[in-house]
Amino acid sequence: MPNLALVPSPGALTSDAPFVPAGLPAADASPAAIRLTPGPARPTGEAQSGPSPLGRRRIFGALKGLVPSKAPAMADRGGIPGLEAAIRIVEAQGHGEANLVRMADKDILLSGDGEAFVMHARRGRSLIALSDPVGAAEAFPDLVERFVGLARDQGLRPVFYQISPGLLGPCFEAGLKTLKLGEQAVVDLEGFDLKGGKWQSLRRNLNRAERDGLAFAFVPVSDVPALLGELQTVSDEWLAATRAREKSFSLGSFMPDYLATQPVAVVRLDGRLVAFASVLTTPLRQSAFIDLMRFVPGVHRSLMDLLFIKVMEHLRSDGFSALNLGMAPLSGLADADGAPLWNQLGRTIFECGESFYNFQGLRAFKSKFEPQWQSRYLAVPANANPYLAVMDVALLISGGLRGVFGK
Repeated sequence: MPNLALVPSPGALTSDAPFVPAGLPAADASPAAIRLTPGPARPTGEAQSGPSPLGRRRIFGALKGLVPSKAPAMADRGGIPGLEAAIRIVEAQGHGEANLVRMADKDILLSGDGEAFVMHARRGRSLIALSDPVGAAEAFPDLVERFVGLARDQGLRPVFYQISPGLLGPCFEAGLKTLKLGEQAVVDLEGFDLKGGKWQSLRRNLNRAERDGLAFAFVPVSDVPALLGELQTVSDEWLAATRAREKSFSLGSFMPDYLATQPVAVVRLDGRLVAFASVLTTPLRQSAFIDLMRFVPGVHRSLMDLLFIKVMEHLRSDGFSALNLGMAPLSGLADADGAPLWNQLGRTIFECGESFYNFQGLRAFKSKFEPQWQSRYLAVPANANPYLAVMDVALLISGGLRGVFGK
């Protein structure tokens, strides 16, 4: 589920964790256990009343009051059938985020010809697929149908999380409805430079950071194993300072074997490693993805500006065309009169929910790099309660209720 003279909030840069706009029952609880659930489905475009101020306070009271003291640890999954085939497919396409399959925390559903796959995992009553299928696009419609059938054979609700507009048609044909989750920030590296007045603030931050001794390096895969001890130290400091918890599924966790499969961008101050970001890439050098990021809080106000800018400049010089900065959850939801209840609740949380997640700060930080904002959606069965589905997604990413509200 994935972040500010704008100093970035220490925990806000790396989270794609979804919102949970209803009261939170146990993962397998029935719909009746939820305090705030939508009524019967209404035709698209029909006006629905938004939450009252009292209702909003109750939403946030429920969100903040249902955090247990301990979240379950991530299971050791061992070998994943189809993983080697999936990695082969990942390396033959251009989207770096597909490398999330290397975490081995998701199952693989291969297409009949072995040229595409869906990565997915179960949480509660949901079987959740991450993003669009990966590989040959002509296999996507059949994979969507097969995934829906796989979930229903197990008595589970099929859920697609963070899908692109291109998958809306196949999902509709498979009997799923879609709801907007937010927007993904993608920087066009071919047109990226720091010339002109609109980049003056970032140029100033970059110059100050370099003048104060911050030094950037892009570490190739072959040299990452030698850095794992230093990376672990930074990660531990960041987790302790922010009281954050490791995420999974749609975001990388600090797992040495996983980190060692991709290049890592690092920043040092006086020789000490103070920040890093795992950069997911493929041999086609099309779109890279910033995954796991950690930094030592309080080092320099322009630390993350320098890290992002230098990553973009390096990737551009290496022939990449785009850099995916990940999701800004709940951003871009229509809030006009008559907007669906889902949108109204989402906008309410985006605008008023800063006490438990830096929604607006996350979008503001990513906006500094002039990205293209691309809509991303949740797809669930037409008769399913989407709030139960998004709750299962949040629990899957965050490792439990406490992780949902961690940074």
